Amino acid sequence: MARRQIGEQPTLAQDDPRSGRPGKRATINDVAREANVSKKTVSRVINQSPFVKEDTRERVDAVIKALGFTPDPQARALAFRRSFLVGLIYDNPSPTYVVNMQQGVLDALKGSGLELVVHPCNRDVPTLLEDIRGFVERQRLYGVIMPPSVSEDERVIDLLRELDCPYVRIASVALDKPEAMLVTNDWIGAAEAANHLAALGHRRIGLVRGPDLFRSSAVRGKGFRDALAERGIPLNPAYDFKGAYTFESGVDAGHALLSLDTPPTAIFTLNDDMAIGVMQAARERGLELPRDLSVVGFDDLPMAARVWPNLTSVRLPIRDMGRMAAEKLLAPMRGLDPATLEQDEVHPALVVRKSAIVAV
Repeated sequence: MARRQIGEQPTLAQDDPRSGRPGKRATINDVAREANVSKKTVSRVINQSPFVKEDTRERVDAVIKALGFTPDPQARALAFRRSFLVGLIYDNPSPTYVVNMQQGVLDALKGSGLELVVHPCNRDVPTLLEDIRGFVERQRLYGVIMPPSVSEDERVIDLLRELDCPYVRIASVALDKPEAMLVTNDWIGAAEAANHLAALGHRRIGLVRGPDLFRSSAVRGKGFRDALAERGIPLNPAYDFKGAYTFESGVDAGHALLSLDTPPTAIFTLNDDMAIGVMQAARERGLELPRDLSVVGFDDLPMAARVWPNLTSVRLPIRDMGRMAAEKLLAPMRGLDPATLEQDEVHPALVVRKSAIVAV
């Protein structure tokens, strides 16, 4: 069959709805025949594979448009033996973190034919694995993205492997093979926060940690302590408070630390929700920020630039992290090797604003 010039109107297939045969619609076979390519090539064009020549892609796209062809989601799902849904499984108590992560995943899914479905969970409940199994099996997920701390639970990883469900996990340190991992190197950002407060002359520095269930809490805490120790500033155990990555736990931590006979002049919290809680507690106690207390957070959520004083925070590009994890998950569908994508890790950086000043 002679190839048709790009832009030339293709002959309508007999079973095209415009061919006069009611009840029929164009199929992938019709597109392949009219474009003079294989069904596999049409599938690659639909799935945005880079392994298609540009002139071939243009020809197939032109035929798809002319025939009004729309891929059947159910047929595609049957062919792939799974739906075109990507699951986001999370147990993070910060709603702003979760929303930013979702936005990043959605950025990557645009135009892919895949949709996002979210599944909040609680790692403390005994039905965790049963709940996740039911979610994955009911939805027949194309794959799963997991931010901390569910990404750090090896029981969940073993379950997904058993179910043959592709996944990408986001964590503060490398826990898996490169194609299934996005590393955030949290200790780097925590060390920057410690060095910043030390450079401002603070010596009485408080630390508000996250839940023990989060590896990020241990990694960030260690990075902070180690950096202070290198500057000859050991962390006073009385200034070390266990929080819950929530605003309310930040308020509790602030009151506890500021009620000490010799309170800290600066407090570093391991996420922004707790930092804003500490600031609230300071105001409730009649303190003026940042004159009476310097505060530094972690994550640099959008709220950090909106509170007053603007919060100095360690920036993790959470939306970018969601996008990068999703692109890694979609790579095989696009004919790419996820292990070779240049997005295996991100590096946090301190964003200096108004909430931390020179110690008085």
